[in-house]
Amino acid sequence: MDRPDRVAWLALPGVAYLAIAFALPLVGLLASSFAGPDGLTLAGYRQFFGEEYNYTILWNTLRAALVVTGISLLIGYPTAFVLARSSGWIQAVLMLSLLLPLSVGVVVKAFSWTILLRSNGVVNAGLVALGVIDEPLRLIFTETGLVIGAVHVFLPFMVLPIYSVARQIDGRLTDAATTLGAGVLRRFFKIIWPLSLPGVVVGVAFVFSMTVSMYVVPTLLVGDRFKTLPVMIARSYLFMRDRQSGGVMAVILLLIAVLVVVGSALLARRLRPKAAP
Repeated sequence: MDRPDRVAWLALPGVAYLAIAFALPLVGLLASSFAGPDGLTLAGYRQFFGEEYNYTILWNTLRAALVVTGISLLIGYPTAFVLARSSGWIQAVLMLSLLLPLSVGVVVKAFSWTILLRSNGVVNAGLVALGVIDEPLRLIFTETGLVIGAVHVFLPFMVLPIYSVARQIDGRLTDAATTLGAGVLRRFFKIIWPLSLPGVVVGVAFVFSMTVSMYVVPTLLVGDRFKTLPVMIARSYLFMRDRQSGGVMAVILLLIAVLVVVGSALLARRLRPKAAP
């Protein structure tokens, strides 16, 4: 047995752990979605796709994920480049401000937004003091509040992949384009954007896959006013005790996340610069 084969055996404990902790529960989840009183059946899937209300829930889930991902990209893209172009203590402070919130639990961050967004909270008080609004807005238990809280929670997962790519972009490329007469927009769309696309794809995949499956943030910031697949899955398992219905929705949610992750991985590989021969 050659050395590479012997080294491969070192991965066996990790593979076994992943199989027990992740693969087996997913197999059980898939099996529960087909389990009926009389054996295996597709009744759960027919019931889900046969009710128009479920399409509303599915659209709510996808819409919230798309909006949060889009806003995170708009905020995270320039933030990542500022972080990549800064140095010294400025970069350290920016990186600390980005990573420090990750040490706080999602429940704590979501609950803090319920305090900040209420009618007498800091956000409304600040807007009234600045003269932007005349009376407090209703932000809590709305989609707006959900988007604000979700962007705050998942923004670092957009910034970090883009930052890892942006710090590798040679600044001399834009300097050379400037000397050749390229304007700001041309330099961005012809140089910066194409080179940063791998990081953008990974960041979008991270944020979308996590946002589409978020449960704590919608539960605390919206409650029952805004139904999403994760909320309905929890209700099926915890309150209705309907394993088949919960399994069907969980499988659909899992397929969405897997498609996004696999598609982004293939796209990122395609966008990766090829080594010169």
